[in-house]
Amino acid sequence: MGRSILTRAIVYFLMALAFIYFAIQSNNETVWNPVTLILAAVAAMDIWVVCKLLKQYSIFKKKKSRID
Repeated sequence: MGRSILTRAIVYFLMALAFIYFAIQSNNETVWNPVTLILAAVAAMDIWVVCKLLKQYSIFKKKKSRID
């Protein structure tokens, strides 16, 4: 269980990096075009999910260390 949480966090982080890269590449003359904003928003949500997963992983590790 613990490894799958960490694996999902890594996958979401890599997806966020990909969305940031695509947002930078889609930037023509201004940052305020819809495609760039949508890609940046998706990357921000992915990073938020990574933070939540890492918090869950930390709680899981603390509970596991108390049991052992």
